[in-house]
Amino acid sequence: MVSDFSWWGSLAQGLSAVWGWQAMGLIALGVLMGSVFGVLPGVGPVTAIALLLPATLGLPALPALLVIAGVYYGAQYGGSLPAIVFDQPGEASSVMTSRDGHAMAVQGRTGVALSVAAISSCVAGCLAIGLVVLLAPGVVSLGVQFGPAERFLLLVVGLVGATVLASGSFLKALAMTVLGLLLGLMGWDAQTGVARFVPEALEPWMGRHHGLNEGAGFIALALGFFVVAPIAAELAGLSTLAPGAPPEAPRATPAAAGFDTRASRDELKEALPALLRGTGLGAVLGVVPGGGALLSSLAAYQLEAVVSRQRMPPLGQGNLRGVAAPEAANNAGAQTAYLPMLALGLPPNTVMALLLGALGLHAIEPGPSVMSVQPTVFWGLLVAMWIGNLFLLLLNLPLSRWWVPTLLRVLQVPRRAVLAGLLTAAGLGALALGPHGWGVWLVMGLGLLGFVLQRLGCEGVALLLGYVLAPGLEEQLRRALQLSRGDWFVFIERPVSAVLLMIAIGLLLVVVLQPRRRARA
Repeated sequence: MVSDFSWWGSLAQGLSAVWGWQAMGLIALGVLMGSVFGVLPGVGPVTAIALLLPATLGLPALPALLVIAGVYYGAQYGGSLPAIVFDQPGEASSVMTSRDGHAMAVQGRTGVALSVAAISSCVAGCLAIGLVVLLAPGVVSLGVQFGPAERFLLLVVGLVGATVLASGSFLKALAMTVLGLLLGLMGWDAQTGVARFVPEALEPWMGRHHGLNEGAGFIALALGFFVVAPIAAELAGLSTLAPGAPPEAPRATPAAAGFDTRASRDELKEALPALLRGTGLGAVLGVVPGGGALLSSLAAYQLEAVVSRQRMPPLGQGNLRGVAAPEAANNAGAQTAYLPMLALGLPPNTVMALLLGALGLHAIEPGPSVMSVQPTVFWGLLVAMWIGNLFLLLLNLPLSRWWVPTLLRVLQVPRRAVLAGLLTAAGLGALALGPHGWGVWLVMGLGLLGFVLQRLGCEGVALLLGYVLAPGLEEQLRRALQLSRGDWFVFIERPVSAVLLMIAIGLLLVVVLQPRRRARA
């Protein structure tokens, strides 16, 4: 498949796909929207992408993905702005940036912290995308050699890994995964034409395009679980969305009152080693199931605390490396997460699961076939991420003086007004999902379910991963059993499938045996 592959030819094809005013405008729009959503405490890329999914239904595949991808890495940087200026991280992955970034702002070095954060994000993102470009043909070539049994077990490993690494109770995460699988299989079976998990009385009313395994069901699930449920929980006083002080009254700091010059060349040289270490660590953790930007930023900061412990000032007291490392790591992790999602159809985190569902909305099946069947989408998206990171740098460095007073005004908007605006946007998106308000009722029902599950300590991440992977799991399982004529030993006959099965079982055993070891200790 990739024997005659040419990087330059593929990149040129991707560049030609996004070279134009419309594509460039969509990239810039996505970056700008992501930065704005990242500024709002507790919103972040997951909520932003869930809200944008209905609006992308009328767009072709590549333009829709350009906007969604821009929102993703724009929000990664946007969260650092309130973290540095007001010590109120707009996004969870910016929590570590606030430690040294806000300390620098209090010292009157706001511009230095913001410029180092912007440059670290851009450089790390560009390097991580380059790594994805280099590795993608090899990963795709390996995936092409997989049969249905290997692909099924690969999805199982990804799903088990994400469940094992989920925060909180493993049993609750497992229950949410199973619930997601059941919801993903609900509706009309494409092969047999039989309605599954649907009462007979509802079959005529639903029609053949209103099942939860259709595009409308995926968007309703995203809006219900990641917009309506968190907002309802926050309004009920149960939210974990907005850490710290209420955003209606941000603390006044020297960062809000004045502004210094940007980072000097010597300061950038000082931050460079941390930037490179954070990029490398984030690039690796980005492809790990359950990893991504948050885990990358936490790990990079801990690594920097060990490596730079002899440097002054100490980490947590305004050290540049404490800003560069987590910002580089979370952006590198955000970019390399595209590799398993695009090349193997395996989303390592929530945002990639949403993107996997967005590809399904446009009849694109992620996996090894994407590079050959949809090369324009594959390479156009990767090239667009390079351009988007440059737009992100151009947007934030020259306008950094303007961002601080604007951020102060944004954070003074009453929190309830922001939540009301988000609910209104979710309602408008739900109206586009079906006739007679069907989509609104579905979003409300799923939002209520998500609210109850959240109060019980269950996360929607495992449910979403199970939901988006359910069709692929079913399809590959059927193919494997059809080719083997019902022989289940097909999953251990080939070395690769046997190893993948052992990995899945090993991950489960680690979780099961860990409480017993603690009890003996």
